[in-house]
Amino acid sequence: MIYVLDTNTVSYFLRGEGNVDSHFQQEVVQAGIPYVIPYVVAFELWRWLRDKPTMQIKAFAKQFEILFTNVQKKAEMPESVWKKAADVYIALKQKGQLIGDADILIAAYCLVNNYTLVTRNSGDFGRISGLNHVNWYT
Repeated sequence: MIYVLDTNTVSYFLRGEGNVDSHFQQEVVQAGIPYVIPYVVAFELWRWLRDKPTMQIKAFAKQFEILFTNVQKKAEMPESVWKKAADVYIALKQKGQLIGDADILIAAYCLVNNYTLVTRNSGDFGRISGLNHVNWYT
């Protein structure tokens, strides 16, 4: 199993909120299960960090760079992911249940690679057929 960390999971982990840190320690560090942070998640976090240049945010940015640098696998998004994202988009659109493009790309990345998504957003991601996801916030 490989975990993919969603944007909210990374931000909660770095802020020490919820039970994300204890799950990360148990599931990833102690058990040695690899984790991935897709570049689309990195984009969402870098965008947020550059929009909020306070001292607290700068410390958060430094922690994120360390976490992102230490991922076991870089999250390249080959053509197969982009095509799967288009399929996911169409399926959600037909049901009248669209979600954000970044979330669709994250889900497609997980689907193509058969990875498990770690997210607090089970409502949106639960709409995507075949997507394995867990919630470490409870």
